[in-house]
Amino acid sequence: MKFNKYPYLLLCLFSFFQSCSVSEKKSDEAAIYVTSLDEKSLIEKREIHSETIDTSLIDEVITLSDSITYQIMDGFGYTLTGGSALHIHKMSDTARANLLNELFDTTQLGVSYLRLSIGGSDLDASPFSYDDLPSGETDETLEHFSLAQDTLHLVPILKEILNINPDIKILGSPWSPPVWMKDNGDTRGGSLLPEYYDAYAAYFVKYIKAMKANGIKIDAITIQNEPLHPGNNPSLLMKAPQQAAFIKNHLGPVFKKENIETKIIIYDHNADRPDYPITILNDPEAAQYIDGSAFHLYGGTISALEEVHKAHPDKNLYFTEQWVGAPGDFAKELSWHTENLIIGAPRNWCKTVLEWNLAADQNQDPHTDRGGCDRCLGAITINGDAVTREPAYYIIGQASKFVKPGSVRIASTMPNEIPNVAYKTPDGGIVVIIQNTSKTSKKIQVQINDSNLLVALASGDIGTLVF
Repeated sequence: MKFNKYPYLLLCLFSFFQSCSVSEKKSDEAAIYVTSLDEKSLIEKREIHSETIDTSLIDEVITLSDSITYQIMDGFGYTLTGGSALHIHKMSDTARANLLNELFDTTQLGVSYLRLSIGGSDLDASPFSYDDLPSGETDETLEHFSLAQDTLHLVPILKEILNINPDIKILGSPWSPPVWMKDNGDTRGGSLLPEYYDAYAAYFVKYIKAMKANGIKIDAITIQNEPLHPGNNPSLLMKAPQQAAFIKNHLGPVFKKENIETKIIIYDHNADRPDYPITILNDPEAAQYIDGSAFHLYGGTISALEEVHKAHPDKNLYFTEQWVGAPGDFAKELSWHTENLIIGAPRNWCKTVLEWNLAADQNQDPHTDRGGCDRCLGAITINGDAVTREPAYYIIGQASKFVKPGSVRIASTMPNEIPNVAYKTPDGGIVVIIQNTSKTSKKIQVQINDSNLLVALASGDIGTLVF
């Protein structure tokens, strides 16, 4: 059979160049995921393309430099309180599976970091420790240590989460030691008695090993949640010299002896007292055991964390807690938390950003008496099998869905009224979280290397640019 080879050759060349054109177009494609203050857009995908930009259209320019790098991110997430675990565990099997996959599957919201309470927090029905005894009794050898309370709801939920994302990192934070270790014999307030420093160090070791026996790796612990706030229930007053002495003479050495690799993180309180972690880190005997410092933002400004970094640039920083008060003003919470935490905390060297807390019911229950939080709105509200997604769901989701663990923060310029933070992801992609805090819509040019992208954000919009 004869055929004309030239039309066939032309057809092959046409197909080849057509495939090249499609490939080039695909490589130039990008998307921005937008959440608006009026909730009409909720992490809504909008495709954009690299193009030659008419400079007359540009209001602001963000220039990225992936040759200038900062900290590597551990993740974004929430505190999985005892109350959160309780509500999730009580859901039907199907509803619970759907919810946990939505939250923790890396192709969905992608929550990558969780904080737990070591013992009870104020968002449990009542305070507890792992070694509670009748009044007047002590247990320095911790013979009565038991994780039983956590195995009711928390441990089963963690196992389900780990089946979905086995790489999720977990931080444990105590609200109070067992009351027999305290000078006031109460779950609320008081201080750790020096004669029980060794027993409390062993308590941390037992906790880490007990969780490991349940298949749960504790990546890090903080020494005390809010050590300068003894008015919560449970709580503990632990001043900086006490925390330093506990770490350098007791916890650090026993971790070393027992080959515990769990990171030790100090402070875990507000940004208005950067002197607290700096004082501890100034002690080289304590600092040798310390990975870094953790912060909340109920006081101070997020820029104060830069002071801690400058004083001790070899130590890490973490942002570990911020609440949303019920009933939750979506526009106000989204705007403030994004600017100060999702953008502000990483720009001030934090490796994590965590919201408080993951879940509550429609009445913000459970919580303890005598100082438990009765207005802490969860990222989700659970009523039976019904789930309502609250402001913190979208605050964290705007980052966790796109900035995967191992992403490195890169340099980005900060135009007036356009806060932003940029990352290079482990797969080589670029993610830029951009906020328009101005009163008008803005067209923003994003530049990196030879790429120019033009994105439009209405007043108040949050956009996560992915390319």
